[in-house]
Amino acid sequence: MSLETAKRIEMGDMQGHRGPTQVSAAKDYYSRSRREIRSLLPSRASRILEVGPGAGFTLLWLKSIYPDATTFGVELNQALEADLREHADVAIIGDIDELISRVGSKFDLILLLDVLEHVPDPTRTLQAITRKLLMDGGRVIVSVPNIAHLSVTVPLLFQRRFAYTDSGILDRTHLRFFVEDTAVKLFNDSNLVVKDGLITGLEGPKSMMLDRLTLGLLTHHLAKQYIMAGELTGGPVAQPRINWKKSRLIS
Repeated sequence: MSLETAKRIEMGDMQGHRGPTQVSAAKDYYSRSRREIRSLLPSRASRILEVGPGAGFTLLWLKSIYPDATTFGVELNQALEADLREHADVAIIGDIDELISRVGSKFDLILLLDVLEHVPDPTRTLQAITRKLLMDGGRVIVSVPNIAHLSVTVPLLFQRRFAYTDSGILDRTHLRFFVEDTAVKLFNDSNLVVKDGLITGLEGPKSMMLDRLTLGLLTHHLAKQYIMAGELTGGPVAQPRINWKKSRLIS
């Protein structure tokens, strides 16, 4: 769900038009913590920044892992400010491009989860954030949707249908789309090398069975997201082969 979708839901509620499905979708989205990134986290972190944290539940979870860290959240949706202030040490409302100078010194962990597909120039945004805010040796974790997922390609191939939705891979507010190669290129063009990679979307029994039956040939067509953890390089990027891990259900 995008920030724009959330705003539409909020306006519907103010006018008395919000339905129970919309209420549930908004609540589930903003109360979610991204625990699937656990295997990508560094062993230590002292200053953590999340861009687009929503209500801040991922930052709250990270605080349980790094209790001495200071957590920062930069969120565009002003309606989430109260919740974010409750769940993060520092909450800043506004656009990250305008607020880079307000977050102070650099960070050793930066998260951009489901963010870069919503901006006009993801490479420029990622470059600006990591060059100015990521410590040497720090880690940035980014997630982007996979447009090659079967839910997109099968209707396109057999029905010539490409329909935008209010959330998911074809969220109508997505400005950019990615496959594996372009996701990795996004990192490399930003002078980042992918150190670890995670695929989501194979958690369900049907997806796991199909992945096994095809001996992994459909893995990248079952992937809903690529989640990458990377570090800055001092020069041209020599990207080693990525051994993509497969996300499993986490309670």
